[in-house]
Amino acid sequence: MKIIEARAAIRYFHTFPPSKSFRRAPTMGFHSSLSATSLQTLKLAAFPTTSRLIFRLPTKTASLNSLHPCFRNRKPPCPLLVRALSFSAVQVDPPTATAGEEIVGKPQWKASIDFKWIRDNKDLVAANIENRKSGANLELVLQLYDKMLNLQKEVERLRAERNMVANKMKGKLEPSERQKLIEEGKNLKEGLVSLEENLLKLTDQLQQEAQCIPNITHPDVPIGGEDCSIIRKTVGSPREFGFSVKDHLELGKQLNLFDFDAAAEVSGSKFYYLKNAAVTLEMGLISWTLSEVMKRGFTPVITPEIVRSSVVEKCGFQPRGENTQVYSIEGSDQCLIGTAEIPVGGIHMDSILAESSLPLKYVAYSHCFRTEAGAAGAATRGLYRVHQFSKVEMFILCRPEDSESYLEELISIEEDLFTSLGLHFKTLDMASGDLGAPAYRKFDVEAWMPGLGRYGEISSASNCTDYQSRRLGIRYRPQESIPTTSKKKSKGNLAPTQFVHTLNATACAVPRMIVCLLENYQQEDGSVIIPESLRPFMGGLEIIAPTST
Repeated sequence: MKIIEARAAIRYFHTFPPSKSFRRAPTMGFHSSLSATSLQTLKLAAFPTTSRLIFRLPTKTASLNSLHPCFRNRKPPCPLLVRALSFSAVQVDPPTATAGEEIVGKPQWKASIDFKWIRDNKDLVAANIENRKSGANLELVLQLYDKMLNLQKEVERLRAERNMVANKMKGKLEPSERQKLIEEGKNLKEGLVSLEENLLKLTDQLQQEAQCIPNITHPDVPIGGEDCSIIRKTVGSPREFGFSVKDHLELGKQLNLFDFDAAAEVSGSKFYYLKNAAVTLEMGLISWTLSEVMKRGFTPVITPEIVRSSVVEKCGFQPRGENTQVYSIEGSDQCLIGTAEIPVGGIHMDSILAESSLPLKYVAYSHCFRTEAGAAGAATRGLYRVHQFSKVEMFILCRPEDSESYLEELISIEEDLFTSLGLHFKTLDMASGDLGAPAYRKFDVEAWMPGLGRYGEISSASNCTDYQSRRLGIRYRPQESIPTTSKKKSKGNLAPTQFVHTLNATACAVPRMIVCLLENYQQEDGSVIIPESLRPFMGGLEIIAPTST
């Protein structure tokens, strides 16, 4: 499979001043665009992680220094294959250039951005960039913003002069005077066209730089790398075994549950066949998880597993350090999803929701596709890191003032699910350096996997505030109207629309859950006990016992 370079995905930023108490999540939006490139067969597109369920890249890397300023101070992380995106509302023709003239790539779609707030809160933004180990260049953003403002003033001045000349020509004039005005108008038009072209290029450059700025961070998030993450809660304790513990690979072989060798011949490494009771176990896990989450008021969805690259981009998935990749499809602007968060996020794209409809809660089942390339060692063996897997994902759209409480709800659901399966796990408040660009705050759940002899991440829950909704164009209109003396309702007295906040959380990543269940419920004779909560969804199967073969 041939891997080629392409322009790195870039971020879009928007923020409102946070309140003194920080009780309401700050609002920030992002945007990015990609360069078109010739692709070969199934190719790889960058897929950033919002959780450590996504793993390391191939050792062979492509330089990003020539791609986008977000990475100018970073080590080259990975080869990237990306798509040109399209968005009809702001689609532009590709620029042309004469010899020696630089072409500035134009974003294919845009979202709101508050550069004034960035400028007025320079110290806060700079500290946030540093805490999150971002490659954003704040000084350049502010310089470009000032240049843009000055150029806008000049454009407005020339437009005013052009209008004055046009008004003068409406009256009766001497031929010589009219000809003079015609020449003046022509010169103003030519000068205005040139300035407007420069303004467009400058605006695009400004947005591309600002897109590297990450979301603001919750004030309680610990500062630092992954090691600085704080344990929020611990449930249960590791099981004590009176016999030699086996990992899920050995158990799976003895129980005839999966076949990695045949899958490697058919599809490549890190693919697998599930067999016999493992098939029932996956189906049971999915049905049980959907059933439990639906009890909490979530609408079930089975999503498309191929989406437009622009939707991936608008959900905030862009390269960030050593991140994984998703598969892109040749000859189209489509790719395979790495999480159901992406197609669910696109359901209400470019729409205005009624406040009464919020919150919207979805629980989505899908297959997920990730390259998970470059990983090696015991930590990546078997089902722990694979290219294709099934997952049940929760997704919420809500009012801004409610997003923090819904993050707590998502975490509570995750903890209830894993507790009911009898797992020993810990919930972590992830440090600033481990947050993906969209996340305002993120909690991970790590379960004990005795066969692997360590904790492994099985779930993640994130509050992305309005990072995704500003890119996807998802707004709602508050029910309260603007006070007016008129008794009639009109568009003029309707409350202005606001962007919703989005949240996502993993309810069940099937391969990791199978690892946990096999290793924690193994018996000395090699059998595996099925947790009681799952048995009704497995046809009454209570134990997976070794077969005669």
